[in-house]
Amino acid sequence: MKKRYLTYILLLMLFSANAEENSTNYDVHKKILIPEVTVYGKRPLKEIGLQQTKLDSVVLKENIALSMADVLTFNTPIFVKSYGRATLSTVSFRGTSPSHTQVTWNGMRINNPMLGMTDFSMIPSYFIDKASLLHGTSSVNETGGGLGGAIKLSTKPTEQEGFGLQFVQGVGSFYTFDDFLRLSYGNEHWQTSTRIVFSTSKNNYKFRNHDKKINVYDDDMNIVEQYYPIERNKSGEFKDLHLLQEVYYNNKRGDRFGLNAWYIYSNRELPMLTVDHGDDTDFDNRQREHTFRSVFSYDHLAEAWKVSANAGYIYTWMAYDYKRDLGNGVMAHMTRSRSKIHTIYGKVEEEYHLHKKWLFMANLSAHQHFVESRDKNIILQSGGKGIVGYRKARIELSGSASIKWQPIDRLGMSVVVREELYGKKWTPVIPAFFIDGILCKKGNLMAKASVSRNFRFPTLNDLYFLPGGNPDLKHESGWTYDAGLSFAVGKKDVYTLSGSATWFDSYINDWIIWLPTTKGFFSPDNIKDVHAYGVELQADLSLIFPKDWRLGLNGTFSWTPSINQGEPRSPADQSVGKQLPYIPLLSSTINGRLSWRSWTLSYKWCYYSERFTMSSNDLSLTGKLPPYFMSNLSLEKLFLFRWADLSLKGTINNLFDEEYLSVLSRPMPGINFEFFVGITPKW
Repeated sequence: MKKRYLTYILLLMLFSANAEENSTNYDVHKKILIPEVTVYGKRPLKEIGLQQTKLDSVVLKENIALSMADVLTFNTPIFVKSYGRATLSTVSFRGTSPSHTQVTWNGMRINNPMLGMTDFSMIPSYFIDKASLLHGTSSVNETGGGLGGAIKLSTKPTEQEGFGLQFVQGVGSFYTFDDFLRLSYGNEHWQTSTRIVFSTSKNNYKFRNHDKKINVYDDDMNIVEQYYPIERNKSGEFKDLHLLQEVYYNNKRGDRFGLNAWYIYSNRELPMLTVDHGDDTDFDNRQREHTFRSVFSYDHLAEAWKVSANAGYIYTWMAYDYKRDLGNGVMAHMTRSRSKIHTIYGKVEEEYHLHKKWLFMANLSAHQHFVESRDKNIILQSGGKGIVGYRKARIELSGSASIKWQPIDRLGMSVVVREELYGKKWTPVIPAFFIDGILCKKGNLMAKASVSRNFRFPTLNDLYFLPGGNPDLKHESGWTYDAGLSFAVGKKDVYTLSGSATWFDSYINDWIIWLPTTKGFFSPDNIKDVHAYGVELQADLSLIFPKDWRLGLNGTFSWTPSINQGEPRSPADQSVGKQLPYIPLLSSTINGRLSWRSWTLSYKWCYYSERFTMSSNDLSLTGKLPPYFMSNLSLEKLFLFRWADLSLKGTINNLFDEEYLSVLSRPMPGINFEFFVGITPKW
């Protein structure tokens, strides 16, 4: 099959190279250069004081095979913690834990109610049209519980006339095949779209195992040399299928309707650890998932006000199976974990503008969770099979009211008040205050500041997991302060330059962490008071050169101390005053994009400083992970014909073959390659 794909690609490249000569005259004469136009306008009242990062469509679609975990790694200052290729990927926002980042899709929260986190490796960037990060206090505008921040993901209509089709075939290292298909139709009132992503891979990449050392002996059995062996990622095969159906209707009288339905099927083997000994055929470590998400939306727009209503449903079935050969060739079930999650969602929101200087907003949302978690493999002492786990339901309500005021063009203020209910427990009032002002119109120099209180309730696993759940846990709470400057300058047809610098300071009380107990299992407790603070920097530069050359550069940098300031739990507790595990002190990204006519060369770079694996910041062999950088390079060529647009793209990941770990004992791939062929017919 691999040979067939490669033959197909080579033939298409030869055909495209010959056909380009035939199409050149047509394309050149048809091409129209449109000069850049600078548009001036008032900033939206909804964004007063917000510290946010918006990811544009170029970033989201730059590499069609990327997940949102990859996009966030190379384009934002947050830390993405990956357990390996096509495995769990979570984010740490401003020195907090993954469960402190709230994630919404078309307004509906998609954090797992059992774990409180989101696996970004299961979100293909091909399905996301708009993405933005709300840093720290700004997350209160969207939802509660985001002690680190919030990430908003959404889709949008294609806004096209007639039928559309796009197909992309990807072939990569480790027997990886990616298929992307989009069918769409649009007219004055209706917009529909069907997107499909199907990815498969043997995922059997090579890596140097630094957790094993091989001795070389001489004839007298003296050790004369030692080396780290080259091994393969064993049992890491995966198959992922994503299907997204969208339907939108606009009656052109102020009413808009939308329906989004997203189905996920995943079957992933969990690869062996670098410390595992034995043959991969002696194990079967597998995770399967079926997830269905749907959102129905209605918006009514008038001159001064807007009202919207959303309703949604999420169903998730997850299975984890661990089998092991007992030594007689028979695979025995060691673990058969099953979980089912049903979530019913609803939200109403209203906005009202008064005299173009006031904006009043109010919303109320509800997420009703029904969760069942069990292990089918627990055998009771009586000899029968029993079910150990929990079955719980929890309602989560969140309501907010806000007032945004812009008395003059150069000054804006906003007040948000939020209240939330988890089960039968209400949070105290969650207040937030934002202010921004233009210090100098020349250069658009703007100052922003904000302060907010926030709360996060324990997850269902924190409370009820068996064994180890702690129903007496308290909710986490904290105060966050933000202040920053931003600017934007430029010269028509020459360059644009923008940037921002933000300082943040956050205090989180009753931080929940799972610790080992004397009974042989882990249990969560409120043991930490955490002080997370630091600086975030962002910059974007765009240069325009003669003869259709363009260069775009953007970069981020963050310095994020996240210190445990709680009381020692015992005389041997050495975690107080130390950096939290798996939180890098420094991280940075750089992106470059050089284009000339239909050619585009892209380079992406990211860096993470060392991460400690223990709360004591122990410097032993396994106590920390060394710093690493990552570089990706890609080259793309577009061919424009009368009947279709064709694209050819090659990508090199881990350009310098860096040996690195994101999580202890989880192997990561070295240099690898991808090639994509895309076609978009012209009807």
